[in-house]
Amino acid sequence: MIEGVKVKKLLKHCDDRGFFMELVRDDEFLLSRFGQASMSMSYPGVIKAFHYHEKQDDVWFFPSGNAQVVLYDLRENSKTKGQTDVYYMGEDNPMVLVIPTGVAHGYRVLGQKPATIIYFTTESYDPNHPDEKRIAWDDPMIGFKWTTKNR
Repeated sequence: MIEGVKVKKLLKHCDDRGFFMELVRDDEFLLSRFGQASMSMSYPGVIKAFHYHEKQDDVWFFPSGNAQVVLYDLRENSKTKGQTDVYYMGEDNPMVLVIPTGVAHGYRVLGQKPATIIYFTTESYDPNHPDEKRIAWDDPMIGFKWTTKNR
């Protein structure tokens, strides 16, 4: 696992009314501080990759749909610099993923329905000084193949 990345498997409390799940708690120390909560939806097959931040950590959660999430460690002083990790997240595998500053991240929507992502950040978005550094989805440095392999 890339240094500093945290995965929290989620526990569903189910009954005849539905279910309840805790995502992020202040006593888990997943975030160093709270900046913003946001939500986005992407259609099947869409790839949203790659970007990274110089100031903020992200916490990702997919409440509906499913996604292939790819992380790539760009940090010069990291023991895992240059490492790629892949996570399969969403309604079929509910988890929270903490993505540290300096780790490039992106996802591909899997299946036949849209995926919704809810994410928390340690900084609020500043449109005058956005902390969004982009890398192409097919960048040769990362070299990730966004295809489903038949096994």
